[in-house]
Amino acid sequence: MLIVTPQIRIPESELEETFARAGGPGGQNVNKVSSAVRLRFDVRNSPSLPEPVRERLLRIAARRITAEGMLVIEAQRFRNQKRNRRDARERLAALIRRAAEPPKARRPTRPTAASKERRLARKRQRGEKKRMRREKPPDEV
Repeated sequence: MLIVTPQIRIPESELEETFARAGGPGGQNVNKVSSAVRLRFDVRNSPSLPEPVRERLLRIAARRITAEGMLVIEAQRFRNQKRNRRDARERLAALIRRAAEPPKARRPTRPTAASKERRLARKRQRGEKKRMRREKPPDEV
């Protein structure tokens, strides 16, 4: 059981782990031990995720999600499989925790009188500059 928040818990049956040989340092065991972990979690069909969390997770982790809706996390930071498994699960939990936070509601604001005045003054200056660039009629020369 992966406990993400007090409300969100993911059973082991929803997590699929596969193991492979990792690149990088590993000493004598590097070609013998499958220490890299690929964790797959079906975001679209998981009964453990509330709908708003699912939608935010699909948006947040979009580039890590396959066409079938599987979130794939690869962990090969450590030399042993146990630590890589823990790392992959922690990264999954962190993503879900981030998706579980509802976004702040936007409070519409109005521009201040001073900012409106500054904007209009800049527009007047720019218009004046463009007016000065115009060719003068021949009778005014």
